[in-house]
Parts: sequence; structure tokens; C-alpha cells
Amino acid sequence: MAATPRRTPLHDEHRSLGAKIGPFAGWAMPIEYEGVLAEHRAVRERVGLFDLSHLGKVDVAGPGALGTLQRVFTGDLSKTEVGRALYNLLLNDRGGVEEDLIAYRLGEGRWFVVPNAANTEKVVSTLRGDAKGAEVVSHEDWCFLGVQGPRSAEVCLALFPETAGLRFMGCVETEYHGRRLVLARSGYTGELGFELFTDAGLARDLWRDVMAAGAPFNIEPCGLGARDVLRLEMGYPLYGQDLSPERTPLQAGLSWAVAFDKGDFRGREALLSQREEGLPNRLRGFVVDDRRHIPRAHYAVHADGEQVGEVTSGTFSPSLQRGIALAYLAPADAFEPGTQVEVDVRGRRGTARIAKPPFVDRSPH
Repeated sequence: MAATPRRTPLHDEHRSLGAKIGPFAGWAMPIEYEGVLAEHRAVRERVGLFDLSHLGKVDVAGPGALGTLQRVFTGDLSKTEVGRALYNLLLNDRGGVEEDLIAYRLGEGRWFVVPNAANTEKVVSTLRGDAKGAEVVSHEDWCFLGVQGPRSAEVCLALFPETAGLRFMGCVETEYHGRRLVLARSGYTGELGFELFTDAGLARDLWRDVMAAGAPFNIEPCGLGARDVLRLEMGYPLYGQDLSPERTPLQAGLSWAVAFDKGDFRGREALLSQREEGLPNRLRGFVVDDRRHIPRAHYAVHADGEQVGEVTSGTFSPSLQRGIALAYLAPADAFEPGTQVEVDVRGRRGTARIAKPPFVDRSPH
């Protein structure tokens, strides 16, 4: 018997707003409200509000916190200043990606880590298993809101003066109704955006305050459907589709997130071997020529009469009015931008062109 999906602290709020609720990573989450296209447009043109409380919220603190993170993750966090954040990967011994996440440095010996919902327990267990002089605390009952879009800074500034001083990938601790709140200038949409973390008991007030502050800008509540389209337009990989334990960051085009020179970390030797031997395939992006052909996960990709890979993420881009996709293609050193391929869409071949993400040009930061 399937387990009952967990609910975020804002479940009743979403129901009252008419959200379509669906299962995601063991949670009952809002998939859409007015519709994916309307919510996508709100984020690209104005501002949208997401409930992301299903994601992990983890404190790692103590004199050994940095050392623990350095051994477990791929990035060199020793270079991350207080008030800054760094994208990171957790690998297995084969170099495969077990998780991608962001680590925020809140203070000396104090970090805040945000894993994907399905991987929170795995990340917490790994950190605790390697912790030396560090305490790992998972805030499962916290809420997490994403305020994303060109007007997001004005919305957040109305509630938190600290917003004014934040650069992209910056973070700060402040208070909301007398309780701790972590404010970060980050997101998964490609737009200017902010992310808010605080106690679940404050979730409804925070949600309503953000909606009120965003009313002058026609803010809209947004679901995970729009978020998936927004992230794919930027070429951001999604764990469980574009990232997996069977594929390495070198294959995924994420070598920039790996600091080989920082010292040992899990999966380092496997990556060095693969770098020496060569990659079996590589994650590529493509844009479909005919707008009627919409690529989806697992659709086959062909070139020169042979299957060369399959789609890991695909959708219709409202910004481009075309289908876009990510796919692992072989050989890894082929398929430069402009190369033509074909995608099998329900038995019909559609031509596409390899394109280097982001598919949509956004530079708000």
C-alpha cells in the first residue's frame, strides 16, 4: 500500500486558491493554479510565488562543519565567504551524481544546505556519517518559499530590508515575527529571485505577506509545472532525470562544480579515471524545428540513421514557441551547436538542432 503523501504547511492555503494538487517526491504539491503558461509568464514578466517546502532544510554547524562538507561535496567551500552560497554535488564512489544542492555559508562554522526532497534523508545520513566536530540538524518542519521574477526584489524589500544588500548567490539570516529566517538571493528559474526559509508555524503569515507585498505587481502563486518549464528553458538539470547515480558530473557538463585541486572527496578518483579514459556520452541540449513536435523524457534521439541517445527532460518552451530538451548523446565529443538530430515523437521523427543552454537568454543577476 502506497504511503500517504506528506503535506506542506501551506496545503490548505493551496486548496483554497484552487490549486491542482499532485504527488511529487512523496509530497502532495501544487502543480498549477491558473495554468502553467500563465504562471510561466508571471515569473518571466513580473513575479511568482512558489511553495518549495518539500525540499530539505539542513543546518551543518560546528568547528568541523567546513571539513565535513569538503569531504562530502565536490565544490571548494573554503573559498565561499560568509554570506555567500555555492552549488555542489554529492557523488558516489563511482563518480555518479547522488544529489545536487546549494550550500549557504551563514557564519563561521555555520552552513545551511538545501537538498532535493527525495534525497534529503540520504544527504543528512551521509553528512552525519562523515561529521567530525559538526552537528547536522534537519528542519523537516520548516517552510520554504521562492519569490521569483523581475519584480521579486521590490516584493522582498517591502518585507526584509536586508534584500537591498544581497548579490546573486548571497544569503543572510534575519527575523520574521521574532523567529529565525534565512533569506537567499537564489532560485531555479533563471530570473532575479529570492528564497525564504523559516518555521512552519509562520508559513501562512509569510505566504500571505508576500502575496500582499506583490499585489501591486500582479504576483501569482505558481506550481511545480511552471517551475519545471522555467528551469528547463535555462538548461538547469533535474535530479532523477538529467542527473543520476549512473552518470557523472563530467557527462552532465558540470565539471565546473568539481574542485579537483581541493583535496580528496567522495568520487574524486573515479572522475579522474573517467577524465583520462574519455566520456561514454554527454548531456546536450536541442531545440526542435517544428513546434508541433514536443520532446518528452525517454524519447529516442537519432543522427545519421542511428539512435544516439534519449531525452532526459523535454517540454514546450513558451518563450521560444518550440520544443526544447536535454539528452545524453554519444559519442561525447560530437554534436556541437547547430548539429542536426531527429527526435522520435510518438513514432514521428522531428528535426532538431543542438543548442547550448540556456535556451532563453536571461541575465538578471
